[in-house]
Formats: sequence, structure tokens, C-alpha cells
Amino acid sequence: MTAETELKIASEDPSQLEIITLLRDGEAHSAKLYPAESNHHMPLSALRASNVRFLVVRDASGRAVGTGALAINGDWAELKAMWVIPEARGFGVSKSILAALEAQGRCERVRTLRLETGVNNHAALGLYTRAGFKRCDPFGDYRPDPLSVFMQKDINSA
Repeated sequence: MTAETELKIASEDPSQLEIITLLRDGEAHSAKLYPAESNHHMPLSALRASNVRFLVVRDASGRAVGTGALAINGDWAELKAMWVIPEARGFGVSKSILAALEAQGRCERVRTLRLETGVNNHAALGLYTRAGFKRCDPFGDYRPDPLSVFMQKDINSA
């Protein structure tokens, strides 16, 4: 991949074998960093729910290089399943996914985006901070966890 690689982002079914492989790679990465009770991945069935918008990023050859999901909960939504394959990192893929998810949230009249990530996910924390996310308290069904960082961003002020 190069910086000039054309990326295509679209809604896709996460149950495709190629996408399941990416999701499992993301889960395996998290499992290396954190104990099971500190990992909060959505199961495939939940990623296919009617309130979830699942996006796939493909490179110019059509290969899936990243994923991201927006789980809508009324006027707020949670970012989930953000994953970029290692060889595609550093080329703006995660920034593109995040921008597409924010745009989707605005279309869905979401006011606030929220997320949970791990304290050791430095690249993710940097991405979210640069995108305007601020740390917040646990939300939804989350409980305080010293290995988790909770963040949110208001995307519609009116």
C-alpha cells in the first residue's frame, strides 16, 4: 500500500469470510494486550443487528484493509470493530474509517459518539484525541476498568 492508494469505504455484511478474518485478527490483538474481562468486542450477530452500521475499507485491488462499526443507541452511538490490518497502517485508513463513521452518525441524527479502547492502544488513543474525542466516564453497560479508556465527541450541536 502507498499513500496514494485509493480507498473505498462502504457498508458491507460483516459475515463475509474475509471480514470475519479481520475481526478475529483484531480480537486476537486485543487478547495479547488485555485479559478477557477487559475486552469488549461485539459478536458477529450483534454487528449484523439493525441498529449497527458496519463499514469496510477496501484498497484499489478490492482487498479489505479495515473495518469500523457504529452501534446506534438513540441520540448517541458507540464506535466498535475499528481495525486496520498491520500492512495498511500509516496510510490514513483509520482516519478515513473514523470520518465515514462520523458522517454516518450525523446522517442518523446521532448527537454524541462514544467509544471504549484500551490504555495500551496508543495509536488509537492518538487518533481519537486528534479527532476531538475527550475522555469521559463509562457509559452504557460498561463498568470502570483500569485497562479501559472511555471517550466521547459531540458531533451535532443543534
